[in-house]
Amino acid sequence: MKSFFLLITLSAFVISSCSIIRPNQVALKSKLGKLNKSVKDPGPVFYNPFVTRIIKLNISTMNLSIRENLPSKEGLTIVSESSILYHIKSSDVKKIIEETGLDFEANLILPVFRSAASDVCSRYYAKDMHSAKRNEIEEEIKKRLAEVCGKKGFIIEAVLLKSITLPSGLTRSIETKLEAEQEALRMEFILDRQKKEVERQLIEAEGVKKTNVIQSEAKAESMRIEAEGRAKSIEIEAKANKNANEMLNSSISINILKLREIEAFIKLSASPNTKTLITDGKGGLLNVLEDK
Repeated sequence: MKSFFLLITLSAFVISSCSIIRPNQVALKSKLGKLNKSVKDPGPVFYNPFVTRIIKLNISTMNLSIRENLPSKEGLTIVSESSILYHIKSSDVKKIIEETGLDFEANLILPVFRSAASDVCSRYYAKDMHSAKRNEIEEEIKKRLAEVCGKKGFIIEAVLLKSITLPSGLTRSIETKLEAEQEALRMEFILDRQKKEVERQLIEAEGVKKTNVIQSEAKAESMRIEAEGRAKSIEIEAKANKNANEMLNSSISINILKLREIEAFIKLSASPNTKTLITDGKGGLLNVLEDK
């Protein structure tokens, strides 16, 4: 029985003397209030529970959510819901515990954030926090945080202004301005489209004009060519007639003319009418007077 109780006691002591460090953690041994220099990596760690305790710290990315009232340049109070994404340097765990303590969010990160956010936002108008300058504000706050917290063993990954609540009157003014800007952009788009349509019509009209000019020039050229063709045809026909006449004249001889004259006398003599012939006695027939 004594052996059984001894075994149970020994088992309980062994279990209480072993701590498991998870993959997203690192740990330090604190023996009689003094921190061990070596940082323990994930895995089992054995220690004396009577004089030593294990201090574990999360080294993964942590999200610290904050709801703050921030001032603006014009003196308005802006309600902001923000997030700080950060993680701990595993090599600076001992330094963090000694200088800042385990409640480092309340002791360091939150106070530095409130100071930095108030200082940065007071240099911007409220509308800037609701526009494209929000990213600029976030970067400036992150830079301020990193300057202080980086020396203490913290890596500031990002500062996010998740929600910005402006005074109701200012919100309506901003919405009205945005609507006016959208309307101006819409009108600019319409005017640009109309301008392009006019340019298209001008180009089309210019094309039609050029087409008409080309057609007119082509028609005039066609008429000129046709007129030249007709003139050339008339000239060729005249030359052909001239050549034909010349050939005809050259083919008519004196004997042929006399033969034709004799044929004419024969036809006259066969006529029953009375005729008077006038001749000079040398040449051919000069005139014929027909008596009816």
